[in-house]
Amino acid sequence: MKLYTGDLSPYSAKVRMQIYAMGIDDITFELPASFFMGKLSEVSPIGRIPVLEIAGGIIPESEVIAEYLDDLYPDRALLGDSPEVRAQVRLISRIADIYLMNNIFMSLPQMNRKTRIDAVLDVFVKQITRGMGALERHIGDGSFAVGEHLTRADCTLVPALFLCEKSVPRLDVDNPILATTKVANYWKRISQNEFAAKVIDEMDRGLTARLDGTERKQVEAAIAKTKSSD
Repeated sequence: MKLYTGDLSPYSAKVRMQIYAMGIDDITFELPASFFMGKLSEVSPIGRIPVLEIAGGIIPESEVIAEYLDDLYPDRALLGDSPEVRAQVRLISRIADIYLMNNIFMSLPQMNRKTRIDAVLDVFVKQITRGMGALERHIGDGSFAVGEHLTRADCTLVPALFLCEKSVPRLDVDNPILATTKVANYWKRISQNEFAAKVIDEMDRGLTARLDGTERKQVEAAIAKTKSSD
């Protein structure tokens, strides 16, 4: 199997963390040149990463990939061992996906102060704040987001909280984690987990590459290599 993934992509990061935590070692990682050229839709009609390539075709969308991996390796599944726990895991993952990551993504064009539309930014910030409030209410008090074992809730939440800490302040908005108690404590704990720390390091690497121009050079090199082989 092959996962089309990028270091800074939070949706890719949540799948990578699941792969690490489940101990899956037969999936290779790749970021195809078509992604840099805006042609990922040639691989997947959705045109976004992550995409999991399997023998029978492809599986797009991080949550669908996550479900597939749990189904493929049921003895290593990270969804919990009771209907109540599984519901809670899905809830936390959904809050992280929809209310945090999605709204942060949609707000990123507002980073440019010269073109920023304050009313638009305000809408997204309110949604992020709403999501953080919901997370503060629903997250557990144990070692992990739900109970005492790592689940897919953690895999989704770690990249989302990374964005809250590293990207939201670049919108001239306070890191929403700072207004919480349970989430802030969780973030300190989970950052020490080996699988979370690995994903955080990868996302930090991706962010550094984007900010220092390395990513742009990689894009230009990938495009040039593809064109020269045509």
